[in-house]
Amino acid sequence: MTYPLKFRQHVLAIKEQEKLTYAQTATRFCIGTASLMRWAKRIEPCLTRDKPASK
Repeated sequence: MTYPLKFRQHVLAIKEQEKLTYAQTATRFCIGTASLMRWAKRIEPCLTRDKPASK
C-alpha cells in the first residue's frame, strides 16, 4: 500500500514540530519505522518497479 504524498509530508512535519523520534512517530501514526526512514530520504512514492513481470 502506498501512502499519499500529503500524508507523508504531514507525518514528517509533526515529527519535526513535536521533536519526536522515529519510533514515537511510528507508533503514533501506526506506520513502520523503516517507512519513516525511507520517507526522510525520499518523500515521493515510487511509481514503477525494477522487476520484470512474472506469470
